Amino acid sequence: MLFAYAHGRSGLVASLSALALSSGCGSATVGGVGMPPATARWVSPVVRSPDGGEVRFAIYYGPWQCNTRQLASCQRRCRREGRASLGCIWLADIKGDWVGRWMFLPAEAGTRYPLTHRCCDYATVDPESGRQRWANARDGFRNEWAEEFGAWPLTGGRNWPAHHIHDLAHGGHPTALRNLLPVPPDVHTVINGAYPQCYARSPKWSTPGPDLPYSD
Repeated sequence: MLFAYAHGRSGLVASLSALALSSGCGSATVGGVGMPPATARWVSPVVRSPDGGEVRFAIYYGPWQCNTRQLASCQRRCRREGRASLGCIWLADIKGDWVGRWMFLPAEAGTRYPLTHRCCDYATVDPESGRQRWANARDGFRNEWAEEFGAWPLTGGRNWPAHHIHDLAHGGHPTALRNLLPVPPDVHTVINGAYPQCYARSPKWSTPGPDLPYSD
């Protein structure tokens, strides 16, 4: 996963730089033409990549219907777990833009990584113990984020909530770095409302949407 906090800044930036270059020089990050803007956006400060270039990250927030490729991926991943797929939610897109030198020449490149949640037919569990574990770890996680990506996002002086991508009510890990994403409070409310719909087989979350449903 591109946005793997556990790898730290250097590992993340190195991964992004390599992936961006593999996509070819020039920006690969143009948003969907004629599409509405994302629900919200967060932009990181510029960070240095190990190759001496510079990388900037942005998170574009949905939720959106998954496109055909993502729906197929969610279905495959559910099958690998021996479960049925009930739907798929496209939560956010992580965009990375790299500027540096390649083959001794100035270069720039970019990539996007979709964050999706697969609604497999997981058993429900009591989320309270997971919530308590997260509450105990929350401050440390925010501090770690701040060291790597800049200050934890705020709105009106209040911290954004951290969204559990694999939700606690269906067995998601409460403190795994790869299962957490800062989300604006109003967007978090919308995303949380989408989860019960997805697990209930709502056609909205099992029908493919546009390849790229938002503009920059």
